[in-house]
Amino acid sequence: MFALLRLLLLIFIVMTVVYIALSRWSRRVRRRRLTEDWTPQDGDLEAYVARGLETYDHSLRRKLILGVYILPLCLIGVIVYLTNFQ
Repeated sequence: MFALLRLLLLIFIVMTVVYIALSRWSRRVRRRRLTEDWTPQDGDLEAYVARGLETYDHSLRRKLILGVYILPLCLIGVIVYLTNFQ
C-alpha cells in the first residue's frame, strides 16, 4: 500500500510539472498570436492582449489542459482493473 501511495505522489508531481509547462506554453502561444494579429485600429496593444488573454482564460482549450490529470489516472485505474479482475 505504501508503494502505491509513493507511486501516486510521484505521478501527481510529474503531472503537475507537465500541467504548468503546458499551460504556460499555451498562454505564450496565445499572447504571440494576439500580438501578431494586433493592428493600430484595435487601440492599445497591451489592452488588446489583456482582453484576448481574458477570453482565453475562460476558453475550452484552457479547461482541456486539465486532461493532464484526468487521463493518466483513468489509465492507471483501467490497468489496475484489468490486471486484477480479468
